[in-house]
Amino acid sequence: MPFDIAWVRAAYPALAEGYVHFDGAAGTLVAAPVADAIAATLRAAVGNRTTVFAPGRRAGEIVADARRAVADLVGAEPGGVVFGPSATALTYTVSRALSATWRPGDEVVVSRLDHDANVRPWIQAAERVGAVVRWAEFDPGTGALPTEEFAEKIGPRTRLVAVTAASNAIGTRPDVAKIAAHAHAAGALVYVDGVHAGAHLPTDVAALGADFYVTSAYKWSGPHLAACVAAPSTWEALRPEKLAPSPDAVPERFEFGTLSFELLAGVTAAVDHLAQLDPAATGERRARVLTSMAAAHAYTGGLFAKLTDGLRAIDGVTLLPAPPGGCPTVSFRLADEPAERTARRLGDRNICVFAGDYYAYEYFRRMGGPAVRASLYHYNTADEVDRLLAALAA
Repeated sequence: MPFDIAWVRAAYPALAEGYVHFDGAAGTLVAAPVADAIAATLRAAVGNRTTVFAPGRRAGEIVADARRAVADLVGAEPGGVVFGPSATALTYTVSRALSATWRPGDEVVVSRLDHDANVRPWIQAAERVGAVVRWAEFDPGTGALPTEEFAEKIGPRTRLVAVTAASNAIGTRPDVAKIAAHAHAAGALVYVDGVHAGAHLPTDVAALGADFYVTSAYKWSGPHLAACVAAPSTWEALRPEKLAPSPDAVPERFEFGTLSFELLAGVTAAVDHLAQLDPAATGERRARVLTSMAAAHAYTGGLFAKLTDGLRAIDGVTLLPAPPGGCPTVSFRLADEPAERTARRLGDRNICVFAGDYYAYEYFRRMGGPAVRASLYHYNTADEVDRLLAALAA
């Protein structure tokens, strides 16, 4: 069945404002059911979590529902879903807890392709304990992140390997499963940044070999909230700094302060929304999520081919290299024009793209500075691609 783009777009009220959104890698628009769920929760009698009165029990149900939703999205156990304000904050939480077990001379492996949120927390944690940081280098000519780079850097002292499931700058998808196999053979843990990949791909954390997988709901039609998933037994082995009377059970042990119940209701609604992107999807929510995300990825893949072919045909446009089969995200430069100016001129035409390094800090240091980024999402259309290409050609 063809992807019903008209039905999909109708679920995003903000599209009525008329902007063309190629800024999905920075954050997507919110689906209407998400906004409705958040508003309904704010209007309802929801107390802080307790079992002694109904509004408090309602809060507990909202949290439990959201854990189950994220578990269905990525193929995890609900009891291993930890919520936090952002992927950056959660990665810092995990890095502090893990590094408490590291010793001088231990090693961590990070990559120059990753968002800095999956680089700097590990570097800083290593510095605090005297651990050694080893770098996996991407290929600047192809944009690939070779598995061999990790195989060569992982050794008997490696404690953690951090790698992205997809580059937020150029869409590259490293072979996380093979990288994880090398790490696990050496006894190391694997922390996977799924923030960009999770918006575009069916996700199975077990198949990836991820010991930890972090994702942000605002990259997949939801609110500004993030989750880090791991096996409950993996969380049990870690002891974060926390308040004495706060819960010590997993996963609450890693959630500091009162959670945002309205945003958690939005997370559940977002996963439910993603599960129905393909009307033909059947079965439990997990199965429907996988089917729908695959359908959305196939749709955006066709649009992305049109976009990249069109960009290559425009004189003066240079694409930063990326291997095929990645997420629908491209970075480019227009002649010698500063990326910020290109993005601003497109913005003046109501076409939303980003310019800069988008926190892919090490990548752009290697690739000569900022670029313009266009990132597709499943509510984009072929007409919008034509509009961007025409604006650049002009």
